[in-house]
Amino acid sequence: MRSALHRAFVFSRKHSGLALHARPRPQQSFPIVPDQQRLETQRLEPHALVAPELSHLRGSLLGLLGSAHPGLSEIARYYFLQPSQQLRSLIVLLFSHATNGLGRHWREKAWAAQNEADTGLSEELDRPLRLPDVLNNWHPSMPNDTASFASVFHLRPPGLHQPPPLPPSSVHGIPHLVSPPRLLPVQLRLAQIVEMIHIASVLHDDVLDATTPAPTHEHDGFGNKLSILAGDFLLGRASAALSRLGESEVVELVAGVISNLAEGEMLRVQAGQRGQPGPPRTLTDAWDVYLQKTYLKTASLMAKSARAAVVLGGCREGEVWKDVAYAYGRNLGIAYQLVEDTLDYEAGGKNLVPGLVTGPALFAGEEHPDLQPLIHRNLADEGDIDRAVDFVSRSGGIERTRRLAQSYADAAREVLQLLPDSDPKIALDALAECVISRKW
Repeated sequence: MRSALHRAFVFSRKHSGLALHARPRPQQSFPIVPDQQRLETQRLEPHALVAPELSHLRGSLLGLLGSAHPGLSEIARYYFLQPSQQLRSLIVLLFSHATNGLGRHWREKAWAAQNEADTGLSEELDRPLRLPDVLNNWHPSMPNDTASFASVFHLRPPGLHQPPPLPPSSVHGIPHLVSPPRLLPVQLRLAQIVEMIHIASVLHDDVLDATTPAPTHEHDGFGNKLSILAGDFLLGRASAALSRLGESEVVELVAGVISNLAEGEMLRVQAGQRGQPGPPRTLTDAWDVYLQKTYLKTASLMAKSARAAVVLGGCREGEVWKDVAYAYGRNLGIAYQLVEDTLDYEAGGKNLVPGLVTGPALFAGEEHPDLQPLIHRNLADEGDIDRAVDFVSRSGGIERTRRLAQSYADAAREVLQLLPDSDPKIALDALAECVISRKW
């Protein structure tokens, strides 16, 4: 793991900021994956391994959202029914498969899921996110006939319901994956929540600010206000679904993601506005802000949702599986965004706007000092973007950014060595290569 992280550190010239800290410290490990597994990786398509689950999750999302204003429903349907690789949901499902059975509390988690299914309690997890006993009336005044008034003094006779059996006691031993493979309902729901948060962030990113000269997406049919409202609506629905998972650590992780998205967007917006504090004074400063924004806006969701999936599978404090999931998601997310940023320059800069300068231009700035003043003002002056594209085309900025992305992907793959061998582990390894090659 150290070698790949070190390569990433060197490639970014030690401008790592938030993105490279908190490297996991494994407490237990499995033998290193043999080299032959690279051949198996090439034969295993990550999406194929969990294709039925991905199809079910996407098909049931609209039903989960429940009733809403027709305009909000229309926007949600537009995004959820678009072709998508569901990358973030895929990470959640694959890590669930790759770690279920390893955590000390897996047996209790599996028992609880089975007991809820047997008693019908699991149906609540799948109900639309508007329940009859929640005050959703249109009129703001409180009605005089709420259900709670009718049964205040009702006493339930004893003996009508048998208490559930006691959960199995945990048996500490060598951790092993559950066989046959099994996903818990709460992990499936987490994958949907992650997709909802991602779509909400896409909707918010679609909002055109004052520095954007033209629409950034083809649809451009909903308008800024509706996009903001739809994004907020999805975040509210995701929060309601999150509350049903019954795991405080997962709630904190996912809530932290929502905060991170807002923090990352603030960095981007401030960089695109004149008079805002904090423009980078040196290339070192620019790298720090860029990688911090990359973690907050992209990698945080992948890292924390992967960790949350492992927690829902029964992993507790002190077990390495949570750290493996977080480190993989963080490194994969940074690699993904670095490749995305190269595509903007490969396309001639047609989607570039004034704001935080990305990897290709930062590397180009090291080779062409005349580009550095443009970087320091975040490409804010007229003609800056065209000049930056020209400088990047005459430099090794795109290739160096791709090498940096590869080093992060390698770090993600190396941390997987701590997991026991399995098809989901091979799929996660293959996914890191897919992120670099964009061969979905």
